[in-house]
Amino acid sequence: MLNQLRRSAYEKLQGNFFYGWVILVVAMLAMFGTGPGQSHLIGIFFDSLSEDLELPRTSIAAAYGSATLVAAFLLPQVGKLIDRFGAASLMWVLVVCLGLAAMFFSMAFNWVFIAIGFGFLRFVGQGSMMMTCANLVSQWFDKKRGMALGLMSLGFPISMAIHPPLAQWMINQVGWRESWIWLGVATWALLLPPVVIFLFSKPEELGLNPDGEVNEDTGSGPLEITGMTLSEALRTPAFYILCCGLFSFSMLVTSLHVENKGILTRHGLDPQTATLMFTVSGIMAALSMPIIGRMLDRFRSNWMFAGGLLVMSTSLISVTFVEGVYSAMLYATVFGINNGITMTYFSFFWPRFFGRKHLGSIQGTSQMIMVVGASIGPLPLAIAADYTGDYDLTLRFLALLPATFSIAALFLRQPSQMEGS
Repeated sequence: MLNQLRRSAYEKLQGNFFYGWVILVVAMLAMFGTGPGQSHLIGIFFDSLSEDLELPRTSIAAAYGSATLVAAFLLPQVGKLIDRFGAASLMWVLVVCLGLAAMFFSMAFNWVFIAIGFGFLRFVGQGSMMMTCANLVSQWFDKKRGMALGLMSLGFPISMAIHPPLAQWMINQVGWRESWIWLGVATWALLLPPVVIFLFSKPEELGLNPDGEVNEDTGSGPLEITGMTLSEALRTPAFYILCCGLFSFSMLVTSLHVENKGILTRHGLDPQTATLMFTVSGIMAALSMPIIGRMLDRFRSNWMFAGGLLVMSTSLISVTFVEGVYSAMLYATVFGINNGITMTYFSFFWPRFFGRKHLGSIQGTSQMIMVVGASIGPLPLAIAADYTGDYDLTLRFLALLPATFSIAALFLRQPSQMEGS
């Protein structure tokens, strides 16, 4: 029944444009809809959770990290499900689950409940849905993949710009518990209709090719899907160089998202102004993503990867020099570009180096590693806040990690099995 509904929508929309652009728009909307599972929204609730449940921030950060870590190890199975059933079939299930997870979290009353709630939110939103969005767009685009993924990833900075101030406003109006209920309802209302009606997992399902290209040998019809298996990818240096770099992105971007408000208030900003810096970062990420995507399509991957890691180091160092609103805006600008790089890189490099055929399995394993990084991210800064009252030394020390991995990134090369494909 769902396939009939989707094909009916496709037949009405097909014409002089490639249907992949419809997929891209829905994936971008879904990326925005992952907000309830993202650190920039969840971090806004840390103060309310700490005050209402009388838990220290370190305890909440530990719940967040441990739950995210446990959830990460389920992601390879999600990748296999994507390969088996298709991203479109999985997406509507994930949307339903994310709404339920948000409502479940509204009932949290102790540390264990919080940890379980964090686990559901992170597994579905930050892990599974983001991976499914990236898989969809990567299947539908090839030569224009960087640009397409950059546009798809715009949903994330839009979420950064809208969700934190919206969450703070809802907390002030109705409290943190009812805010989570409304977030769950909004997720269903926003995402279920377009996901159910418009999504197809691959262009080949409709007799199309990625980018809308025509097979020159036959004049029409889909081309053969190529790519390495997970076991083959695991035997290449490229896989581990990518994992190390993306691990540091995931860990350190998450740490800044979760503790952004705490860092900036300790540097003299009031809570409302500190929260609004997310909006500045969101706008800059949105502006930078299409540019970053085009650069990925045009320039050498190893240089792009190394440069992105150096921007991560710059974000960590620049926030330690915030002294007022203007310096905070400068940091937020750099961090916004950092987010644009991170979101585009997460999606781009796996199909670029390992192909589309077994992309779900490869993304599932890599996403597990990324989420492990995200689970560790909040802990160093939370410990620094609770035991020293100062973030700056820890931030500067953490900046060494991506700087080191940027050197390894210069040695990134395409696996020999994929050369010429």
